[in-house]
Amino acid sequence: MIKTAEVVIIGGGISGCSIAYNLAKKGVKNIVVIEKSYLASGSTGRCGAGIRQQFGMEMNCKLAMESIKFFQTANEELEYDGDIEFKQGGYLMVATTEKEDEQFKKNIELQRSLGIKVDRLTPKEATKIVPYLNTDIMTSATFCQSDGHLNPFLTTDAYAKAAKRLGVKFYLYTEVIGIKKENGKIKSVITNKGEIATNIVVNAAGGYSKHIGDMVSVDIPVFSERHQILVTEPVEATQGPMVMSFSLNIYCQQTPHGSFIMGRGDNTEPRDLRITSSWKFMEEMAKTVTNLLPPIGKLRVVRQWAGLYNITPDHHPILGTVDELEGFYLAIGFSGHGFMLAPVTGLLIAQQIIGEENTIDVSSLDRDRFKRGELIFEPSVV
Repeated sequence: MIKTAEVVIIGGGISGCSIAYNLAKKGVKNIVVIEKSYLASGSTGRCGAGIRQQFGMEMNCKLAMESIKFFQTANEELEYDGDIEFKQGGYLMVATTEKEDEQFKKNIELQRSLGIKVDRLTPKEATKIVPYLNTDIMTSATFCQSDGHLNPFLTTDAYAKAAKRLGVKFYLYTEVIGIKKENGKIKSVITNKGEIATNIVVNAAGGYSKHIGDMVSVDIPVFSERHQILVTEPVEATQGPMVMSFSLNIYCQQTPHGSFIMGRGDNTEPRDLRITSSWKFMEEMAKTVTNLLPPIGKLRVVRQWAGLYNITPDHHPILGTVDELEGFYLAIGFSGHGFMLAPVTGLLIAQQIIGEENTIDVSSLDRDRFKRGELIFEPSVV
């Protein structure tokens, strides 16, 4: 292990790899990524892998739009020897209540004003896209063709390989056990395999980000919550878009390989780091998907798993520095959207570290917005 580094990034998920790549691309040398397991072993490799722009707040829409631009040319940009499998099959958002329908009207107005091509559909029109929808429970739908799905492991691999070609060092199966500071400045990162002197640390530790903050007595207003997913047997292609309903608490996508991936949230989950699976999830998921997409209820489940949502009170990420500790950067609290926002996250954090003006002004996403009471509540989340 090297003894000194210009930047140490804690977390080998897609955000950490994206930040490393963007820093190296901008000419920063001696960058280290530390991951306690393998790359994408945390939330990245456990996510539903959907990519959407259909949010209810301007900031999330802008971040998602910028990321999708990157994903469209990522194979070429990262000179990847494989394929990240980005498929823009769209997102079909289903409203099942009048309240949700009213929110969708507001969302569409915002999204269109930003240049997102999205359509409002009647239930009958929605069946032209997904024929087996249960329209009896629907009030309306929205559809954006440029939303989609991609492979989280391959995308992270593409970022990591590109970063390595630019000189970034990755230390896997290496755990951060402490961070030294002195006079309000970062001094070093201590791992179970040695100590690295550095003045810049990026906390991209996902579900474990609050633990990293505690190491330097920086209070971070996030909590981690188990979110579960299941996958079915593969079948022939029958569904192009991701189908999502906030009121029904479901997202369901057919992968390019034929399996259906589906998940749901549960705000009664304990706020800890467990990633076990539960029968309760299986039962509730089966009821929900059978109600909305009846034929899918006949498929056999292959397996289920869980990952951690790192959640902020307003469902927007925390990006940037903290006043009390120079050299400590946060790229956390994505509330289930970290994978889809990784390209722009990497760019913005890299720009901040080297002193460039941010491509998107994210000054409102600082940690202290919660102290100021300036929260940006995102209504469109599962």
